[in-house]
Amino acid sequence: MDKQAIAAEIPHLLRYARALVRDPVLAQDLVQDSLERALGRWHLFVPRGRSLRSWLFTILHNVHNNSVRDSKRKLDQRTPEVFEEDRHGVSPGTENPLLLRELKCGLDQLADDQRAVVLLVGLEGMSYREASRILGVPVGTIMSRLARGRKHLRHLMDFSEQQVLRRVK
Repeated sequence: MDKQAIAAEIPHLLRYARALVRDPVLAQDLVQDSLERALGRWHLFVPRGRSLRSWLFTILHNVHNNSVRDSKRKLDQRTPEVFEEDRHGVSPGTENPLLLRELKCGLDQLADDQRAVVLLVGLEGMSYREASRILGVPVGTIMSRLARGRKHLRHLMDFSEQQVLRRVK
């Protein structure tokens, strides 16, 4: 068991969990439950063809689904704190706070299945195949959910295709 490799994935798991449950405290509980399950089933992890990150995200996603299914209660609808910590590749002061707020609100308005794919592929940088394994759906479903989620976000944030392409340059 590589404790350092697991510890390195915790910020990523927390960010994804915060976006799923929209509550920092519930997110920490979800990550802790997921890590307990992962450590208890460490003997089942087979590194061939599957990354540790993908395996941990699959566990986290399944623990979340189980808790939602079991509890049958509404989760707090607060805005996710996805971007508060661990901003990879962004220099301090260069982000636009209004744009981040719009993005957070837009993510809140996405359907759960679309939000999960947008976060896994767009924010966490996972491949379609990894997201497919984590969510337990075909790659084609990942692609269509991502396309619909991105389109919905662009519409919500009032971006045209032309504006998005200019920003990427």
